Amino acid sequence: MSSLDIQQQINNKTKPPGALGQLESLALQLAMTQGLGLDSKSAQNRIEINKPTVLVFAADHGVSEEGISIAPSEVTAQMVSNFLAGGAAINCFCRTNDVALEVIDAGIKHTLTPHPDRLTCQAVAKGTKNLSTGPSMTLEQAHSCLEFGAAIANKHINNGCNVLALGEMGIGNTTSAAAILAALSDAPVQRCVGRGTGITDEQLTRKTQLIEQALARFDQRDALSVLSEVGGFEIGQICGAILAAAERKITILIDGFIVSTGALLASKIKPEVLEYMVFAHCSDESGHRLMLDEMRAKPLLNLGLRLGEGTGAVLAIPLLRCAASFYNDMATFDSAGVTV
Repeated sequence: MSSLDIQQQINNKTKPPGALGQLESLALQLAMTQGLGLDSKSAQNRIEINKPTVLVFAADHGVSEEGISIAPSEVTAQMVSNFLAGGAAINCFCRTNDVALEVIDAGIKHTLTPHPDRLTCQAVAKGTKNLSTGPSMTLEQAHSCLEFGAAIANKHINNGCNVLALGEMGIGNTTSAAAILAALSDAPVQRCVGRGTGITDEQLTRKTQLIEQALARFDQRDALSVLSEVGGFEIGQICGAILAAAERKITILIDGFIVSTGALLASKIKPEVLEYMVFAHCSDESGHRLMLDEMRAKPLLNLGLRLGEGTGAVLAIPLLRCAASFYNDMATFDSAGVTV
């Protein structure tokens, strides 16, 4: 079945063409991703949303020592402990929407209390180096990020998950994300940098200067070099998870600014991964709209979110379920006896 055949099925539902707006394009994308009708021996033509899972990657950033965030790096581990205890916004949204949650220690500086059911420890190192004075990580560590991210994604896909949502936590990671955006686009640093968790004018100026200082240090602009020079371990593992999920033809729900940075890196490595991404929302962080435009992405929601954690991605899961529901169960004009 071609995309035209699937679109015709959507158009034949009991509604004017296009009346369900982005839900229609979402249903088309889900149906194409799941290869509906491609197996001529199978009569199944239903979109399935199976075991939706959010992976929250957490890591610390050496640049946070420059005082460009409202919180110290210790807060990364404290917030991860809150995730594990079930007290964060992402926990509330996962419970409400029946979404599984796993937290990944991709490179947190401080020791966490083990949690057998919800925490995976695959730290590349205990935080990156300060990107303003040298590379955040080695190229070998950048490759390790991709491998670790792929491994955790494949674990859940092998367990039956076909919708993988991605989130993050890491003090200082908006600095890394803005630097990656500036490095991979033609946009000036000032357009890429935002206030993150709510920094002062002085901190914003300092943050911009540090990114400009970092970008002046290197010329290579391929994705892995940029990840190595100014990236974060959580961003790198998100990139690896996206590459693996796309290879397995799994729907990937992209959260806000930081996760979109991992998506941008992945799209530079393999442009075809964009076919499998659903961009959940446009965040309130300066630079996110620019990043979405860079990938020609049309987000589902615009709620002024800027929390991270995967919260926006999980909020979009009901929209995926609704898109699947109308595609699977809505009557056609013929079956309903409606003449137009």
